[in-house]
Amino acid sequence: MTEASTAESFPALGEIGEDRLLGGRLRLLQPVKGHRAGSDAILLAAAIPELSEGPLADFGAGVGTIGLAVALRQPALEVILVERDPELAALAARNAGLNGLEGRVRAVVGAIGERNGDLAREGIAAASMAWVAMNPPFFEAGEVRASPVANRRAAHVAGQSLGDWLKAARHVLKPGGGVSIIHRAEALGTILAGLETGFGAVEIRPVHGQAERRAIRVIVSARLGSKKPAALLPALVLNGADGRFTAFSEALHRGEAVLA
Repeated sequence: MTEASTAESFPALGEIGEDRLLGGRLRLLQPVKGHRAGSDAILLAAAIPELSEGPLADFGAGVGTIGLAVALRQPALEVILVERDPELAALAARNAGLNGLEGRVRAVVGAIGERNGDLAREGIAAASMAWVAMNPPFFEAGEVRASPVANRRAAHVAGQSLGDWLKAARHVLKPGGGVSIIHRAEALGTILAGLETGFGAVEIRPVHGQAERRAIRVIVSARLGSKKPAALLPALVLNGADGRFTAFSEALHRGEAVLA
């Protein structure tokens, strides 16, 4: 840990340490305990297409992993990191500076799926975003036992439905803009239902831990107003028979390959 924050700086998050992702290119300050950035964020970042200046909105950004990873790959892209927890949003802003991206990336405090006025006050107006990325909580209240660690609980258990998140994305996207989401494979039906209104060109990529096992994740993208039919993309297999990353999976995690 070459740089760290103290618990006094972020009292609700506890001890903060520094990690490095994308082969060391992405520096992240994040809580030592609780929810931590991992493969889901890196895979979704790799699935975001080239957007020129964007802007890209990262919904439920946490410490900013997805938006920052995409900004590192796309040097002209403007990114807004949207996070409901004020301390995580502040940490995301610190991470933008830590990676030299403060000129193109900003973090705002806002809740997804509650009041679009909150987003508008932070500069995310209707029809203003080129793309929305989201790695929302995987479970709704009551589906699982909630973690006693506050930031892990908020990351895993949703306060709003997945449909509300997709509705919020539809509200802020420019015509022809798009959304990308990573979620449990079991949520595919709910995702597709949420995209029925206003979206087309739906692309579904199953993600498998190993080739012979069921998919554990889906990465789904869609474009606002498109009439193109849906497409099932080749599956992404993360690990070989030995349990290690495949060569392509390793390249994705090092930021040397993309899924877009």
